Amino acid sequence: MTRIRRGYIARRHRAKIRLFASSFGGAASRLTRTITQQKIRALVSAHRDRDRQKRDFRRLWITRINAVIRDIRVSYSYSRLIHDLYKRQLLLNRKILAQIAISNRNCLYMISKEILK
Repeated sequence: MTRIRRGYIARRHRAKIRLFASSFGGAASRLTRTITQQKIRALVSAHRDRDRQKRDFRRLWITRINAVIRDIRVSYSYSRLIHDLYKRQLLLNRKILAQIAISNRNCLYMISKEILK
């Protein structure tokens, strides 16, 4: 069977893949097969790390809240604070609480004192 030259369609396809991999280093930005493998790997990592990022941010917020709560000597920990918030039906999520903890510690102190009453 004779070889078929694919012409400009194949070139267009490869050029589109190369644009994706232009920032990759070494052969990963030059060789078509390697580019394809690296592209698949990059997309898998991006998909995985989107979920990972949510987890990491939640851990960061919890750490910040816990550090401030223990620092201002409210006499209890993060878990007690969250439990009391739910009992009182105060709908403040961890992201907002962490922002309050960083920007205005006195406000978080007032919220925790209000819960204790």
